Amino acid sequence: MHALPDGEAELSLVVRLPWEDVARLGQEAGRLAAQAQRPVTLDEAVSHRLRSTRPPAAHARPGGEQQATTTATSASVSSLPRLNGSTA
Repeated sequence: MHALPDGEAELSLVVRLPWEDVARLGQEAGRLAAQAQRPVTLDEAVSHRLRSTRPPAAHARPGGEQQATTTATSASVSSLPRLNGSTA
């Protein structure tokens, strides 16, 4: 992670994606390129997708809705192992 001049931070990571997802990102890049009238990289398409589909913050939801959303999310996303090896 490193700081950017505009006050934001940049984090680099590696993600393994199925080819179908890469193809969808390519389509997204094509749509963005048509809108922007310039070439668009897959990185830009990913960044745009993440910024445009950001869910509302969990602390902004009413209590019951927050619990239901948390349960649904945890059922569909598996946890990553912790770097120090503990499973807390």
